[in-house]
Amino acid sequence: MTYEQFGPLFSSYASGLWVTVQLTVFSLALGLLIAIPLAVLRVSPNRAVSGPVAVYTWFIRGTPLLAQLMIVYYGFGQFQWMQDAWQRGDPVLSLLRDPYYCALLALTANTCAYTTEILAGALRATPYGEIEAALAFGMSRMMAWRRILLPSALRRFIPAYSNEVILMLHGTSLVSAITIVDLTGVARDFYANYYAPFEAFISVGTVYFGLTTIIALLVRLTERRYLVYLRPQNFATLAKG
Repeated sequence: MTYEQFGPLFSSYASGLWVTVQLTVFSLALGLLIAIPLAVLRVSPNRAVSGPVAVYTWFIRGTPLLAQLMIVYYGFGQFQWMQDAWQRGDPVLSLLRDPYYCALLALTANTCAYTTEILAGALRATPYGEIEAALAFGMSRMMAWRRILLPSALRRFIPAYSNEVILMLHGTSLVSAITIVDLTGVARDFYANYYAPFEAFISVGTVYFGLTTIIALLVRLTERRYLVYLRPQNFATLAKG
């Protein structure tokens, strides 16, 4: 790779990195916000409540993310009601004419399904003693959910959720298939222009590796902060104290 090639590559990667980070952060944030109430519904003993959520999570987890991206990007525009909404200038549905928002919708729906199941598993693992203690203190069921069950489950689901964060970061590499110039899209364009596959894709792989390492370190710090009570106890140290 020549110096003349390196300058445009660095600038393009900076732009692609910003798109990748945006899609990752926004999709994870929206997915988590939606997943919290869905997880509560998912653990409901009422099948009429938990059933639709189970169908949604099963469908999303059973289909590839790339197929979901294609359905959102190419599929919605085939419906007449969507075309009519675009012609009317609907402020919400018109966003789906932009590939960026199509990708954001597909990524959010995907991570929301996985996060719902992770959080539902954490809720099911709540010790019954915590529930009994909350009720013994006179808390209503709503207050017990808000003050005890959800905070406790959110702490326990951090380790499993960290894997979902990393998978979603890597999943954003698929958005280049719908014309979005993210990190992978920049690498593909650079390869097509300069026929330098090793430089293009090794560099983008290095960037993804660096982002993954940063996420892993942040998760470890979060676990140290919020999951101290789950650490194995050193009884010899406790005895000396």
